Amino acid sequence: MSERMTNTANSYIGGAKQSIGSAIGSSDLAARGAAQKAQADAAQRFADDKTRKEGVGHKVEGQIQQTVGSITGDKSMEARGHANETLGDIQRN
Repeated sequence: MSERMTNTANSYIGGAKQSIGSAIGSSDLAARGAAQKAQADAAQRFADDKTRKEGVGHKVEGQIQQTVGSITGDKSMEARGHANETLGDIQRN
């Protein structure tokens, strides 16, 4: 299971525990659910930040590859540069 799916599942499960705990008057269950949801949400924010940083790296790498490929006439390197720049744009958004 991917990190994003795990975080999303844990966030929903934690939220459900929190709601059920509140509904049945179990403050312990509600608190455990709130903690699980908060931990999953924080983990997802961290994972999203990591992906955005990787995207910046890919974008810069792609721009360098395009420039070097253009200067040296290496069309293959230019194409890899375009691909890396596009990957970086996707990761940053």
